[in-house]
Amino acid sequence: MTLRPAALEAAREAFLTYVLTERGLARHSVEAYARDLADFIAFAGRREVNAPEDIHRATITLYLLWLRRRGLAPSSVARRLSALRGWTAFMLREGLIADDPALDLMPARLPRRLPGVLTVDEVERLLAQPHGEDPLALRDRAMLELLYAAGLRVSELVALDVGDVNLVLEYVRCLGKGSKERIVPIGAAAVRALHRYLTAGRPRLLAGRAPAALFLNRRGRRLTRQRVWMLLRAYAAAAGIRRPLGPHTLRHSFATHLLDGGADLRAVQEMLGHASVATTQRYTHLTRARLREVYRRAHPRDQMILRGRGA
Repeated sequence: MTLRPAALEAAREAFLTYVLTERGLARHSVEAYARDLADFIAFAGRREVNAPEDIHRATITLYLLWLRRRGLAPSSVARRLSALRGWTAFMLREGLIADDPALDLMPARLPRRLPGVLTVDEVERLLAQPHGEDPLALRDRAMLELLYAAGLRVSELVALDVGDVNLVLEYVRCLGKGSKERIVPIGAAAVRALHRYLTAGRPRLLAGRAPAALFLNRRGRRLTRQRVWMLLRAYAAAAGIRRPLGPHTLRHSFATHLLDGGADLRAVQEMLGHASVATTQRYTHLTRARLREVYRRAHPRDQMILRGRGA
């Protein structure tokens, strides 16, 4: 077992309590912070950095270089640095350090990656995979329909309670990042699937319990994020979709397909729960490519050129 310096460990625990109770971060985000900071503290301890005031900018720079030598992806290194910057800023406010060693320290610039998106046909094949009327099939059909209908994050999906869906007014209420509540409309297909699950599927999964959770496992407990990932990959394979995908792929597809259909960018931003419209704008790169193709096939001048009749 790796021993970690007690003073640094105490500062880490104080920070984790702060981000959980005062900033209201989701528990899985706090757990990621905990792992990342524990890794840094173990690294620091091996170099006799045993207290907050012993952490210098060089310590953090060496740690980042060490992470890269270990082969961590640039995104993982950036995430570790983000955790460290939050922690050192907290320690500065609490008077544990006199200067912030991570102030203005930036990670290497990451290559811009466009999100993976399914075609409408692939989505249809995926959503058709849960067959039959047994409780688990009804649950999975409702789960997949809701992921695509509302563009939910997987953490938001599994945190839903029965009272968070309104099948009469056709909306779902969820808590996003920073515990920000949002209301997202859902369509007729998702409403039908949810109604069937709530009336004929979920009651048979309760196992004598009375949980509030919307999506239950076979033992009547709340479905986990890990299980949703496993189910989605299995259904994707059954649908003949060979490229890697996860719950976020349906979220990306939701946003892109809405924009393809003419939805307003700010409306999509609100439905996704993005703090900035700039985050939502990355989906427009995908829709512009599709618009160019539509233009080439439909504009009369472009058609003349393609047929060899232009000037």
